[in-house]
Amino acid sequence: MSTDGLAVIDKPEGWTSHDVVARMRRILGTRKVGHAGTLDPMATGVLVLGVGRGTKLLTYLVGTDKTYLATIRLGASTVTDDREGEVLTRTEAGGLDEQAVRGAVRGLTGELDQVPSAVSAIKVDGRRAYARVRAGEQVALPARRVTISRFEVLNVRRDRADGLGVVDLDVVVDCSSGTYIRALARDLGVALGVGGHLTALRRTRVGPFDLAEARTLDQLAGDAEITTLEAAARSVFPVRELTQDEARRLAHGQRLVRTASGDDAAPRAAFAPDGTLVAIVSEAGSDCRPLLVIPG
Repeated sequence: MSTDGLAVIDKPEGWTSHDVVARMRRILGTRKVGHAGTLDPMATGVLVLGVGRGTKLLTYLVGTDKTYLATIRLGASTVTDDREGEVLTRTEAGGLDEQAVRGAVRGLTGELDQVPSAVSAIKVDGRRAYARVRAGEQVALPARRVTISRFEVLNVRRDRADGLGVVDLDVVVDCSSGTYIRALARDLGVALGVGGHLTALRRTRVGPFDLAEARTLDQLAGDAEITTLEAAARSVFPVRELTQDEARRLAHGQRLVRTASGDDAAPRAAFAPDGTLVAIVSEAGSDCRPLLVIPG
């Protein structure tokens, strides 16, 4: 069984990303396990773990685009922008016009300056924002540029909560790394004047990895086979096949002749003739230089 590579997990609700890492360390019998981007305990779905030398690939996955299925409740705002936080405001939302809702959704599609949720893992002067909020501090985080390439309403449901009408939206979101779906729910509620928060979240894709290949922790406990380092690299990167001499030189950190065409600057996975992953390389300049040499 390979202990170097990636594991695509279908994270259960109520678990932190660290909980999943700790369980995988016990399943695989190794401390060298990390994850490519956190999921809130409330959220479920795709969490990519690196194992052994596979942890070296995680830095290239953290910044990839992601896809989410979510449910947004319009008619109430919370301190955490999700269902787990204290309710701050309640507003009658039963009369919201569906076309107005869809128009507000379109207004939150494209490139946006998004203010992250105050209860987030972003550090402020060395401390996590959520820790400061829980300590009673007021936290104001700067906006960051994100891209929402798809924000689509799949279903609209009307209900009542605490005597007031609410609207629940099932949505799908394709977005850049660093996007907060909780903040998207909050901002939609603000745009419609009724408040909003997230009630359910499931991540269905991280870069090239989706739920179709994700496994539960119980499945992995019964069969701990993971995606090999070489197969993972071929999924994540464009590939450069090396000659034996090129593989030897690259393994020693030497530069090679550039083969990429045009202005293609994407990192590439470079493989030896026997299929071994030698390095992650960049051909952004006039030659091919190693970004990361994979130890044998």
